[in-house]
Amino acid sequence: MLTVKSNRREFLLSAVATAGTLTLGVSLTGYAQEDRRSNSPVARTFNAFISIADDDSITIQVPCSEMGQGVFTALPMILAEELNADWEKITAQTATADKAYHYQTGWDQQITGGSNAIAGWYAVLRKVGAAAREMLTAAAAETWGVAASECVTEKSMVIHSATGRTLGYGTLVEAAGKRPVPENPELKSEADFNIIGQPKARKDTPAKVDGTAIFGIDVMLPDMLIATVKTCPTFGGTVKDYDADAAMNMPGVHMLVPVPGGIVVVADTYWQAHKALEVLNITFDAGPNAGQNSGKIAAVLTAGLDEEKAIPAKEEGNVQEALTDSNNTVMTAVYEVPYLAHSCMEPMTCTADVRPDFCHIYAPTQWPTETRNIASKITGLPLEKVRADVTFLGGGFGRRGEVDFVEQVVLASKAVSRPVKLIWSREEDITHDFYRPTSLTRMTAAINKKTGDAVAFDCRVVAPSILARAANLPPGVLDGAAVEGLSDQPYSFQNVRVNYVRKDLGIPVGWWRSVGNSQNAFVRECFIDELAHMQGEDPYEFRRRHLGDEKRHLAVLELAANKAGWGKPLAKGHHLGIAVAMSFSSYVAEVAEVSVKADGSIKIHKITCAVDCGVVINPSIVRTQVESSVIYGLSAAVDGEITIQNGAVEQSNFHDYPALRLSETPDIDVHLVTSSEPPTGIGEPGLPPLAPAVTNAIYAATGKRIRSLPFIKHGLTVI
Repeated sequence: MLTVKSNRREFLLSAVATAGTLTLGVSLTGYAQEDRRSNSPVARTFNAFISIADDDSITIQVPCSEMGQGVFTALPMILAEELNADWEKITAQTATADKAYHYQTGWDQQITGGSNAIAGWYAVLRKVGAAAREMLTAAAAETWGVAASECVTEKSMVIHSATGRTLGYGTLVEAAGKRPVPENPELKSEADFNIIGQPKARKDTPAKVDGTAIFGIDVMLPDMLIATVKTCPTFGGTVKDYDADAAMNMPGVHMLVPVPGGIVVVADTYWQAHKALEVLNITFDAGPNAGQNSGKIAAVLTAGLDEEKAIPAKEEGNVQEALTDSNNTVMTAVYEVPYLAHSCMEPMTCTADVRPDFCHIYAPTQWPTETRNIASKITGLPLEKVRADVTFLGGGFGRRGEVDFVEQVVLASKAVSRPVKLIWSREEDITHDFYRPTSLTRMTAAINKKTGDAVAFDCRVVAPSILARAANLPPGVLDGAAVEGLSDQPYSFQNVRVNYVRKDLGIPVGWWRSVGNSQNAFVRECFIDELAHMQGEDPYEFRRRHLGDEKRHLAVLELAANKAGWGKPLAKGHHLGIAVAMSFSSYVAEVAEVSVKADGSIKIHKITCAVDCGVVINPSIVRTQVESSVIYGLSAAVDGEITIQNGAVEQSNFHDYPALRLSETPDIDVHLVTSSEPPTGIGEPGLPPLAPAVTNAIYAATGKRIRSLPFIKHGLTVI
């Protein structure tokens, strides 16, 4: 296993070009970089993102966390395109936490989330690459005594067009780094792209295949101890008492460290720490949420449907008048979704090395900025004395945008004055998540009896607020995540009213893959299907007719329907369902093909997907991310449900919170819309249309309308 050397030097990459500085940073591809440098060509830091060695090899610092979504490849492709670099000589490296890697528009944070990596960095990295290309070209032109306009670049070389002379980027980097950085470098035409748009092999795949990739759970430091944790099963509970002597007498145990709501056991090995937890016999004070359970939560949500006070999200036209007009047919439906856990493949883990004058964090985190902030707060060290290196993440989905596990390990390392790696058990991971919120949504629509046009949409969402916890959102202020996908629904209702009733239920909630769209696309697209069937109209044609000028919605809807064979004969017993959704500015339509047996067993044969995410950086990565979203979404739709009893989560591992098995996974067929729109995210948008497409197909097969998830609650199992 890799040993990562601890470097005590302050680490700061300059945002301006600086030549002659050896590249620093922790290698995530199998070797400590300090070891590798001695046998490698000398690399010089050209700017915060680019280091070029004298053999023309280029290392690109990736400002986002790689958690399987492909940024380790896609972001370097953007920069390499404008740099006119030789792709085969590109190496990617995850950037350490630093202000140089904060988003330059929107969030002033180094954070990976909201499917914003490509969208947030596309323009910036193109400009960085183009500026470096112009500086290298100018340095070559000066060397030759010719005009820069006489030179072109290709595969990490500057070429003098008239004479054919060449200079590699490695030869030029020092001179180029001394030149002023162009403020507005000329960008390439999209027609000239030769890297962007190509299905380049992922840069992280070889290391992940041969086992040299370093995830958070793989980090090893000299003199390091291993820890695990037990926190109060009831949310908000505290530790009353525990048998310290019994645990400390166990082999290998070094220390018991109190943390908020629990105890960390620090030992020589994980198993020693885990066994010591078993004899701790912790007594907890369950706290104010001890009486909470799923039944009470459902009752609170139901009562919220009829509360007088609600937070307005959108209001257009006169909904009440349309609903009471005798010329209209009115339909009402109530939909319910459960809490969901993230269940990342790699449970929460982090390593901290706290010294009196320095703190070094090795974290599989989506939020390096906050990782440093919490470490600085706990240790009392200034931020410049806190370094956070980001490992590969074994899944994120929003869960690793939290820093609770970072807080625990920093407290532990500080207490023992040695490096500590904290590893949560799977049980701790499932029972102490920040869950996708449960919600109850009532929708009422009016359809004109004569024209069949949808004339009114009235919607109320009752749910906990993510931002109430994460951003101290005051009561009475709209949490946009709770209503996204509903307040911005795309259909041509003439009158629209959407409001929100916030219910804080004592269960921690957080960002889950596609956030509010994960539940709101389900409720909306199933309800649209209900309206179509009420009118006796084909659900696909009903959507087409009511999408109006929503051209991008229409394009993916039509593409998915066409590729799935909508309206054409199917195999006996097979039925189709369709849904379309926009999230994170990407548009996805999906068609599910299913068959249902008399015993309630479902076979999901195929999911056909159409995607418009603007300019496609790497089509292979886009397709695999949509496939991933489909599988993740199906896992939730089929079996996913977190239930509460006595203030604690009842599920604990994959036996009662299962993931979709290979035998249950359908064929997934992904089609991409050719677009010149700016690129948008794809890590999440494939998920929202999945559950409604399958649910609508089940209705087509059985005539049974499903208004709550998961399917297993309705006696339906996937085979």
